Amino acid sequence: MDREVNVLGRIRKAQENTLSPDLMAEARKARRSFMGKALAMGAGATAAGVARAAEGDPKILNLPAHTTSLGQPVATSGYGMPSVWEKNLQRRASPGLTRVAAASVSFTPLQGLFGIITPNGLHFERHHQGWFDVDPSGHRLMVMGMVKNPRVFTMDELMRLPSVSRIHFIECGANTGMEWGNVAVPTVQYSHGMLSCCEYTGVRLSTLLDMAGADTQNGRYVLAEGADGSSMTRTISMKAALDDVMVAWAMNGEMLRPENGYPLRLVVPGVQGVSWVKYLRRIEVGDKPFYTKDEVIHYVDLMPDGTHRMFTSVQEVKSVITTPSGGQALLDKGYYNVTGLAWSGRGRIKRVDVSVDGGRNWRTARLEGPVLSKALTRFNIDWIWDGSPAVLQSRAIDETGHVQPKINQLRAVRGTRSVYHNNAIQSWKVSESGEVFNVQVF
Repeated sequence: MDREVNVLGRIRKAQENTLSPDLMAEARKARRSFMGKALAMGAGATAAGVARAAEGDPKILNLPAHTTSLGQPVATSGYGMPSVWEKNLQRRASPGLTRVAAASVSFTPLQGLFGIITPNGLHFERHHQGWFDVDPSGHRLMVMGMVKNPRVFTMDELMRLPSVSRIHFIECGANTGMEWGNVAVPTVQYSHGMLSCCEYTGVRLSTLLDMAGADTQNGRYVLAEGADGSSMTRTISMKAALDDVMVAWAMNGEMLRPENGYPLRLVVPGVQGVSWVKYLRRIEVGDKPFYTKDEVIHYVDLMPDGTHRMFTSVQEVKSVITTPSGGQALLDKGYYNVTGLAWSGRGRIKRVDVSVDGGRNWRTARLEGPVLSKALTRFNIDWIWDGSPAVLQSRAIDETGHVQPKINQLRAVRGTRSVYHNNAIQSWKVSESGEVFNVQVF
C-alpha cells in the first residue's frame, strides 16, 4: 500500500492536462487500489466486530433504537428540516460588523456545503434596513420612463408570463473585503461567505421592457428600485437588461425567502449582489446612469490616489478552497480530497490550479459538472499529506482568459484601503498538528 501511495503522489505532481494516456491509467489504477485497500481495512474491522457478536459481546448486541422500533410518522412538521446532527451548520453574523443589526450580514457556511447549490436556509444575507415579509397580493412592479406604454404588474400577472429558470451565483461586492489590508478573519465562512448559488425562476426583464415598449436605442440604462425602507436603487446597463437579467419570484424550486427579497427580486448574473435589488417595485428606463446614493457614496472602489472608481459591478474571476480551510484540522497523515469553488462574472470557469506549497508549484484540479456561465463550479484534487507544513491555494481562470491574481498583484493596482471586489488568491496554512489557518502569501 505504501508503494501505491508513493506512485499516486508521484503521478499527481504533474498537471493532469499534461499526462499521457498511460500515466493517466496508472493514476486511476493507483487511486482505485489505494481506496480499495483503505475500505478493506474497514471491512476487516467490521468482520472482527461480527465475530465478537457471535461470541456474545453485549456491546455489539445492544442495537440502537432506530433499528428496533418504529420511526417518526410522515409529514410531522409540514416543512422538512435538517437533521438535529447538522444543527451547527448555520448562517452566522459577525458581531460588531455594523452598528445596527438590521443593516448587517449573515455568512454562508461554505465549508459545510457540497456541490454548487446553496440551500435556501443557508443563503447569505445583506440588508440595508432589515428584511420584510411582504404581502404578495398587494405588491406591484412598475415599468416606466422612456417607454411607450408604462405598465404596472401584479404578482399574478407576472407569474402568468413565460418563465425561465437558471443557475447563477450571487456575491456581495464586499465579499473578502476584510482581507484587503491583512488577515482579519479565521474561516472561509467569514472570508468568502457572502456568496451563494441558486436556481432562480422568473421572467426575463427583456420581456417586460418589450411589453412596455421601451426605447432600447436611446434608453441606455435602467434603474431598479426596491420597496424596503432604504429604497435601494441601482443603475443597470440596457445591454445587460436585454441579455440575461431576470425578475425572479422563486429560488431553488420554491418562492423566495423573505430575507432574499420575497416576493420579487432582480437577478443580474455576474454583477455584485447589491444590484440584485430585493422587494423590486420599479424599473425605469433612462438615457444616462442615475447616480443614486448607493452607487456614488457606497459600493465604489477607493483607489491608492484617493479617487473613487464607480460602476465596477462585475465580479471578477475568483476561487477558494473550502476543505481543508481555516478553522478545520486534518486528523492524520494520508489521502485527502481538496475541494473548493470557483466563479466568474464574465462567464464559465475554464480551469482551476491548486498549489500545496504556497504557489511555487501548481496542479490542475478536476472541474465537476455542470460547468455553467456565471455560476459556481466545484473543483476537486487529490492530495496526500505527509505531515509537514503546507500552504494550500487555488487559482481560477475563466473562459475570457482572466486569471485570479495574487494578493500583492492586486494591491499593486488597488492599494490596501479598499473594501470591494477583492478576488485575490486565498491561502490556507496547514500546520504540523493538522490545524488550518488563514494566512497571506505574497
